[in-house]
This record gives sequence, structure tokens and C-alpha cells, in this order.
Amino acid sequence: MNKTGEWGEIYACRYLRENGIDIVTANYQCRFGEIDIVGIDKKHLVFFEVKARSAGSIAAPAEFVTQDKQRKTILASSHFISHYKIEMPSRFDVIEVYFKEKDNYEDYTINHIKDAYSA
Repeated sequence: MNKTGEWGEIYACRYLRENGIDIVTANYQCRFGEIDIVGIDKKHLVFFEVKARSAGSIAAPAEFVTQDKQRKTILASSHFISHYKIEMPSRFDVIEVYFKEKDNYEDYTINHIKDAYSA
């Protein structure tokens, strides 16, 4: 993972905690794919895909969550749910992190897209 992605995940975790999300794990990996962050809000198990981009990016970060990435995340989430025997509704969110300047990771904004896609 590059520095932009690393900082994006750090700030996404901070944002989620500040907004009442209990983080269960980060960078969950299985044979089907990876989930950036798994958390629990008041009533959902939430699978977060974090996309970070610097100023001048050609597209919004969420546009990089392709159908193939969604498919892999959905498969990995099914594995997570069955492995840990979790019985609660789930949802898929995207956290966009925008860095205002290239290589400056201190000035950023976050856009949280709830229910960005579904299984």
C-alpha cells in the first residue's frame, strides 16, 4: 500500500471512531479478498472500503471501487460473517479521503458513503 492509502486508512479509522463506530478489525484478508475496515454501528456490521486520493486525481475515490472489487469484498465479507458466526444485518460503505495537496497528509476531508453497494 502506498503512503496515500496508509494515511487514508488512518484518518478513516479516526473518523469512524469519532462517529460512534466500533472497529472490529482492519485489513481483514482471506482467500477471497481484503476488507479495509470492519466495524459495528448501532445496528449493522459494516464493511468499509477506503479510497484516498490527492489533489489532481482524475476521478472521485469511490469510482475506483470497481464491480470486481465489490464482488471480492462481498465474498470476503461472507467469509468473515461465517467464520465469526455473526448474526446481524450488514452493509457496505465507502470512505473517501481527499488530500488537498500531493504528499501533504495533514490537510484532508472525508466523505462517508453509506450503503454504497449491496450484496
